[in-house]
Amino acid sequence: MAEMLTLTDAAAKRIAWIAQRQSKPAILRLSVEGGGCSGFQYKFDLAEGMEDDDSVSDTDGVKLVVDPVSLDLVSGSTVDFVESLGGAAFRVENPQAAAGCGCGSSFGI
Repeated sequence: MAEMLTLTDAAAKRIAWIAQRQSKPAILRLSVEGGGCSGFQYKFDLAEGMEDDDSVSDTDGVKLVVDPVSLDLVSGSTVDFVESLGGAAFRVENPQAAAGCGCGSSFGI
């Protein structure tokens, strides 16, 4: 069985804030697509709802959902929201990633 995903408190707060401003449910969909400079790239979207086969992680009422195909590539990951001088972004700490890039949104296995 795949390991669960973790959504940090900082990420949950940011998702709740964005969802409220856009009048959408506080559901962040994480998916993985081919591409990026390392082979795969993360994609984040606010979702209107969940699919029956989604894996769901809940932090303070904010849901992180991942489809089964993407879950194979991000199992055990932590999604965080980081603010720095370089900007603000959601970051995935993926224990399966063998390679990454400077932008933080691309990885290889």
